[in-house]
Amino acid sequence: MENFFKLRENGTTVRTEILAGLTTFMTMAYIIALNPNLLTNFDVGSSLWNGVFLATCIASAIAMFCMAFLANKPFALAPGMGLNSFFAVVAANIAGLTGMSYVESFQAALVIILIEGLVFIVLSVLNIREKIVEAIPLGVRLGIAPAIGLMLMNIGLGSNAGVYSETGGPFFVMRDFFGALTPSSAQSTMGGGYPQMVLYVATMFIGLFVIALLAKKGVKGAVLIGMLAASVIYWIGSFVFLSTNPFGALSTASWLPPFGDMASTTLFKFNFQGFVQIGWFTVITLVITFCMIDMFDTIGTLVGTASRAGMVDKDGTMPNMKEALLADAIGTVAGACTGTSTVTTFVESASGVEAGGRTGLTALTTGVLFLACIFIAPIAAVIPAAATSAALIYVGVLMLMGLKNVDFDDLDQMVPVALMLIGMPVSGSIGHAIGLGLISFTIIKVFSGRAKDVSALTYVISALFLVKFFLIV
Repeated sequence: MENFFKLRENGTTVRTEILAGLTTFMTMAYIIALNPNLLTNFDVGSSLWNGVFLATCIASAIAMFCMAFLANKPFALAPGMGLNSFFAVVAANIAGLTGMSYVESFQAALVIILIEGLVFIVLSVLNIREKIVEAIPLGVRLGIAPAIGLMLMNIGLGSNAGVYSETGGPFFVMRDFFGALTPSSAQSTMGGGYPQMVLYVATMFIGLFVIALLAKKGVKGAVLIGMLAASVIYWIGSFVFLSTNPFGALSTASWLPPFGDMASTTLFKFNFQGFVQIGWFTVITLVITFCMIDMFDTIGTLVGTASRAGMVDKDGTMPNMKEALLADAIGTVAGACTGTSTVTTFVESASGVEAGGRTGLTALTTGVLFLACIFIAPIAAVIPAAATSAALIYVGVLMLMGLKNVDFDDLDQMVPVALMLIGMPVSGSIGHAIGLGLISFTIIKVFSGRAKDVSALTYVISALFLVKFFLIV
């Protein structure tokens, strides 16, 4: 491991890397169940759900193994949030337009993901994706990490831990608890879910403060210890205050992987005949849309997380960027072949990086845990969302430190950065926020008489984002 992953050269150890991989896994394990839920409209237990569940674990592991062995970077990959919801909408629309069943339209939509992945492999091999990264101006790059930080905080406080009750839901911590005028109004809104929300808030902030205090004392593995402490608080609280058993689902859980369902619904089940029925204009539009969202989500995550970890040079460029992008592309092809939406680099990788992960051994550890979830998924499900929220909020706070590198007196930098800071958490898309930053940077340069400061590729990318935002239907 020392020779292959260059641990000493990167200032890390096997123990640190494995703990970092476990930390990353715990913050993103939610995708294992959430992805099949979103792609099948919560048709839990169906053959398609089982197929997508296995595809999520297998494709994610393949992508992370590629990240480990090709790029030697600590970044984790899985079917991207936002992209999976968009895929589900596309599959439903195909079914409505053609009269196919949802499973058949799902299999037709997988062809689009396959094309996207193959395009990305070609672009990565030809260094075109790397050149796109280099075309992002330094000022915009400096704003990516803190913008991701705000996005992580927004996820942790705003959407990661939701409560349902007889009055509806989901209810979230920031909007429905802290956003309520009084505790009585929050209780009235959430009904029977209010006690669980109180437990969520207590769990989240106890976990956050434990992580912060341990990190302040220089304790290694502070993020992981904090999440475990928060989980214990939640489990005890469930028993004592909610009179529920947080481990009750384990007694009825199935531990046998549903490989038969995967073989019959998603594994290499490309519906080329249904794909042709979509229409070429629609296909091209969808491929471009998937490509642009995935490309800049991945680029943003890699640049932002790498800059936080000190993995970039003075120009903001990360070594082995080509190999990292290639791993992402291979993951997307693997996802299409096994039966899931676009696989992309996860922003939750920042939690593992903050725990000390610096090499591919972190990604390898997370990938092995994803594969293990084929057999032990019920155990991953007992990690409370509030505990992972504590880690996301803490990492988000740390990534905000990147703002110190931004020149606040230079509007060429400050306007794009400000737009990304608000755009990323509100839109939920790293790629869209980068698009806003690039467009504003280009317009300011052009109309201030400094058009030559903008590279040709930056003009092209800005124009493509304008087309995507205003013309693609």
